[in-house]
Amino acid sequence: MNSKITIETIRAMKSRGEKIAALTAYDYPMAKLLDEAGVPLLLVGDSVGMVVLGYPDTTHVTLAEMEHHVRAAARAKTNALLGGDLPFQSYETVADAVANAQRLVVAGAEYVKAEGGRDILPQVQAIVAAGIPFCGHLGMLPQHVLEEGGYHIKGKKDEEHQRLLADAKALAEAGAFAIVLELVTPPVAREITQLISVPTIGIGSGPDCDGQILVWQDLTGSFPWFTPRFVKPKLSCGAEIKAAVTAWKNELGAR
Repeated sequence: MNSKITIETIRAMKSRGEKIAALTAYDYPMAKLLDEAGVPLLLVGDSVGMVVLGYPDTTHVTLAEMEHHVRAAARAKTNALLGGDLPFQSYETVADAVANAQRLVVAGAEYVKAEGGRDILPQVQAIVAAGIPFCGHLGMLPQHVLEEGGYHIKGKKDEEHQRLLADAKALAEAGAFAIVLELVTPPVAREITQLISVPTIGIGSGPDCDGQILVWQDLTGSFPWFTPRFVKPKLSCGAEIKAAVTAWKNELGAR
């Protein structure tokens, strides 16, 4: 039986130069399958809004919906470290951040993740002080997609570059055990990875982060209506499911 992955396990992987594989999971069977595949870091992401619940973006996801999906994934009792996203506007104040992080922990999350850098530093410090492991998220912030008018690569401009470095350093010093870097230009992602002592988990940010995270539907081609440009699906599950259902339906007609 594999040993339970902990925060210390994830931190130690960076020091050993071992790449950290991370994937999203939104329910019991997928959390169990990914755990059996040996993925050490799982996230019940607010991306559930788009790939499971049919929302146009993550800003529609509620805390109650996140709790529901965290509970489902946590029932798999994974060896992997399982976390949950604090959804849009659930950590506007320090009090809200701690209370809502605690709700996700009660639901089964072993860590929480929130988007932002120094702008949410008091919330991060309070979450960590409450004994809840925290994962940061910098670069393109999906919860800000409406105000930013889309999904844009970050770090191209010097101002963005310097802000990302300062934010990453601040989050690491505040006690974040890892930081997701989403759509950060690869040279800046590499610089951040070398700058801070905690693991960076990239998504669309080049190969030099300490690990990589993907939405599992993107990896397996299970959401065929949209695939991010930086993803090369390993399967075509959507097409295979349709083919299997069509074959079954035709067999029924033949009988």
